[in-house]
Amino acid sequence: MTNPDDLATAMAALKGHLKASWMAGDYGIFATYHEEGALEFLERIDIEAGTSVLDVGCGSGNVAIPAARAGARVTGVDIATTSLARARSRAEAAALEMRFDEGDAEHLPYADASFDMVISLFGAMFAPRPELVAAELLRVCRPGGRIVMGNWTPESFNGHVARTIGKYVPPPSMPSPLLWGHEPTIRERLGDGVTHLRVTKRQYPFRFPFEPAGVVELFSSHYGPVVRAFAALDEEDQVSLRSDLERLWSEHNRSDEGTAFTSEYVEVVAVRA
Repeated sequence: MTNPDDLATAMAALKGHLKASWMAGDYGIFATYHEEGALEFLERIDIEAGTSVLDVGCGSGNVAIPAARAGARVTGVDIATTSLARARSRAEAAALEMRFDEGDAEHLPYADASFDMVISLFGAMFAPRPELVAAELLRVCRPGGRIVMGNWTPESFNGHVARTIGKYVPPPSMPSPLLWGHEPTIRERLGDGVTHLRVTKRQYPFRFPFEPAGVVELFSSHYGPVVRAFAALDEEDQVSLRSDLERLWSEHNRSDEGTAFTSEYVEVVAVRA
């Protein structure tokens, strides 16, 4: 029989690893190139002024800040203190009254039914215990409120990137985050906690003003999980991984000037039971 103390120790170590990954590099710089898609995501949600919103895995505020600018009462939560500092700085510069908290998607620091809407764009999907994440998203959303997620699909470009890196650095021992982009799995996880669930495949736009090699450099120097992956490799494997990633971006590039492509994700909209 597995010792519960051993399981708790292993989970604490895993969460420490994940937190360190997201705090490596500078996510705020990387997230600049997420802004176009984040605004498209928000436009479809139609948040009314005065709505209380929780953004889970808020990062540097790409969803939270424009939602607050539109009149919502927004709280952002994330495990990465560096991203939270960037989000607070951006909110202050925009003269927006917002709250940003350090917290875990598996144990959100809020009372039951605290929010009209709970949002997570490529955030909560990366927590290691999805059953706890689903329970927490449901718990903090009021009955009749909405839970809205954007999650990469297994077939997405981001999925290809993850599998490429996984050939060199095995992923953590946890359910694949990409399962949050699989409709039957989403329906199973949210289950009877919702009265309505719509899952729609979308394409997330990325545009970079530099060639694929520059995109790989951006990821390897600013996107925490990729920064950590490169740091775990010797020089020879770093060269090989960089080459594989440059080839992947080049194959998907649809621009003659810089780099542009889309990555598939599912837009999840659910009504809390």
